[in-house]
Amino acid sequence: MIARVAALPREIRQYLLVTGNYWAFTLTDGALRMLVVLYFYGLGYSALEVALLFLFYEFFGVVTNLVGGWLGARLGLNRTMNLGLGLQVVALAMLLVPVAWLSVPWVMAAQALSGIAKDLNKMSAKSAIKTLVPQGTEGHEALYRWVALLTGSKNALKGVGFFLGGLLLTLIGFQGAILAMAVMLAGVLALSLARLDGDLGRAKAKPKFREMLSKSRAINILSAARMCLFGARDVWFVVALPVFLATRFEWDSWQVGGFLALWVIGYGAVQAVAPRITGGTAGRGAAIAWAAALTALPALIALGLEGKPLEVQPQVVLLGGLMLFGAVFAVNSSLHSFLIVRMARSDGVSLDVGFYYMANAMGRLIGTLLSGWLYLAGGLTATLWVSSALLAATVLISLALPKEA
Repeated sequence: MIARVAALPREIRQYLLVTGNYWAFTLTDGALRMLVVLYFYGLGYSALEVALLFLFYEFFGVVTNLVGGWLGARLGLNRTMNLGLGLQVVALAMLLVPVAWLSVPWVMAAQALSGIAKDLNKMSAKSAIKTLVPQGTEGHEALYRWVALLTGSKNALKGVGFFLGGLLLTLIGFQGAILAMAVMLAGVLALSLARLDGDLGRAKAKPKFREMLSKSRAINILSAARMCLFGARDVWFVVALPVFLATRFEWDSWQVGGFLALWVIGYGAVQAVAPRITGGTAGRGAAIAWAAALTALPALIALGLEGKPLEVQPQVVLLGGLMLFGAVFAVNSSLHSFLIVRMARSDGVSLDVGFYYMANAMGRLIGTLLSGWLYLAGGLTATLWVSSALLAATVLISLALPKEA
């Protein structure tokens, strides 16, 4: 096996290493999110307080993507990826303190480091694809397949992380789970430091700090659409849904973690095969059509939960609607991920990708904040109506993309 890997072209070996890093990080990231939601809600924190624990996680994701793209272009994507791995180890270590020290500010600080780490790692992995795919295949189906495979596999593993978080919380407790993940990720970091190419993704011309903001109208429009798209997901998925499952359906942490894990695994699997679903079509028209198809789904789920127009069991409405939403959302996400990699400049790709994922993080931040607040104010249905409104905004913004996108 080792000999076969060693015989592969350098670009493929580097792609596998980048993907492996991304997978390992994503596993701990998904598990940590589920651990924090379930553990602190079990301690008596309200839905809004749980949402606030992730406030700095999402806020620093916005800053990190913007600055991280510039750092990746200047220093190389290997350094930004390894920095992300190291910061996640530190963030996990911060949660190993005695339980009495786990105050809201302390956990928010740990989540801030985790947010920085996650977006450094994500930006580096997505940017690296542009540099590793042979130039002759750019703009063709090969690039779409590579992006879809990385994105889909990452989200499938995030789902495994959700499952792992719920399982570890049940079996070895909060601190035991945190320690196990920190040790595993430290080993991945050591391998990455030894094997990842030093010049991966470094721009030939050193970009200036003011070049962090995108000057491309098309990328600005795509970024705004991405912000609304991910705000529409997280406004009901991050806090409102797990709390609703635990309180309304009376599921325990194992059931909540297991179900959300399966959902995200399925979501990732659909992302990975999105090129087959769309027939290889991945331009402006496909992005608009699939966003339009998604817009009605949260509203229909909300109507179903309210008993309109048909009397259906809430479990059937929510779980069935969630599965359909996940599949259609996955195609939307893959289309967007491909478009940004295709549209990004070749030299200093991380600048454009970083700006785009800054908008992605802004959407998650908005969604996370609204998720806890709206749930307290109007329950899960309120978050679903806002989700539909954000998706409608995604469609309207996407109409402004250039026709050749």
